[in-house]
Amino acid sequence: MPEVGNIDDVAVQLPGMRVAYEGESLDESELADSWTEQLQRWLNQAIAAGVAEPNAMVLATADGEGRPSSRTVLCKGLDERGVVFYTNYTSAKSHDLSVTRYASATFPWYPLHRQVTVRGEVEKVDVSETAEYWASRPRGSQLGAWASPQSQVVRSRRELDNALAAIERRFADVDKVPFPPHWGGWRIKPDTVEFWQGQQNRLHDRLRYVRTHDGWRVDRVAP
Repeated sequence: MPEVGNIDDVAVQLPGMRVAYEGESLDESELADSWTEQLQRWLNQAIAAGVAEPNAMVLATADGEGRPSSRTVLCKGLDERGVVFYTNYTSAKSHDLSVTRYASATFPWYPLHRQVTVRGEVEKVDVSETAEYWASRPRGSQLGAWASPQSQVVRSRRELDNALAAIERRFADVDKVPFPPHWGGWRIKPDTVEFWQGQQNRLHDRLRYVRTHDGWRVDRVAP
């Protein structure tokens, strides 16, 4: 691949940038009985393949005026109720979720030519579940959660470092740091979960679990 010299070179190359997908096919007969089992199966395969941060997912939210935003978060819970991530409840994403109560999250496993998109209503995770996860976090991450006014403007990096230093002093003699009252989990309770497998000629396989009054059905969607 030629070395990229400047931004003009990148612009010229963009139209020709593409990957030929040669992955496995995805057939309805191969799917697990539930979206939870299927997601766990693909997640295990991503872990086995050495995909970096296989539990990373791109979370999309919208504010009250419909203006979207997205960012990467880490999935920290998966069961039949949905997928869970943790954050500051005063953050921009939490403000969006509090207003719309809806979100979408995509696991992008590029090396495997796969992605999974979970979409549905959201709810806050129970305090006991949040406490259990919080206890598993490294102490540095716990202190950082206390120190960071997430999504707010700060004057400099030094302001963050000073805030962390203050928190370290505050909990210096505390063995178990409690979780902040403004911090916790969100659960996306899916009404659709789509499994995408790249295929030749851009005729990708897209199989979607859809929640119905009688349970779940699987639809094949055109790429």
